[in-house]
Amino acid sequence: MAANYAIIETGGKQYRVQPGKSISVEKIEGETGSTVELDRVLLVSEDDKLSVGTPTVEGAKVVAEVTEQGRAKKIIILKYKSKTRYSVKTGHRQWLTKLAIKEIVTGGARPAAARKKASSGA
Repeated sequence: MAANYAIIETGGKQYRVQPGKSISVEKIEGETGSTVELDRVLLVSEDDKLSVGTPTVEGAKVVAEVTEQGRAKKIIILKYKSKTRYSVKTGHRQWLTKLAIKEIVTGGARPAAARKKASSGA
């Protein structure tokens, strides 16, 4: 039996999520302990059935809980031009939100194979 998982998009990046796991994503507004619904679901795998969105799976969403709001490790940016005595050193810390995935709601999404057969038969 295959594990249930989904591919979601948030903050311009894609993440593979499973219930019970946690991920760090670009900052999402919400207090620690609040619930967030992510509706940009690109793919859902459930009991060996695969639903692929065009571009998203209709009715599917991922319910997650905000466990932490924080910042990533500092990255150092160096700019340097030789022979001109020019150098600049700056740092950046990105705001992140840590999410605990509670459940994947499919909303009656049909598998990609069934959708393809239904459209080709018409």
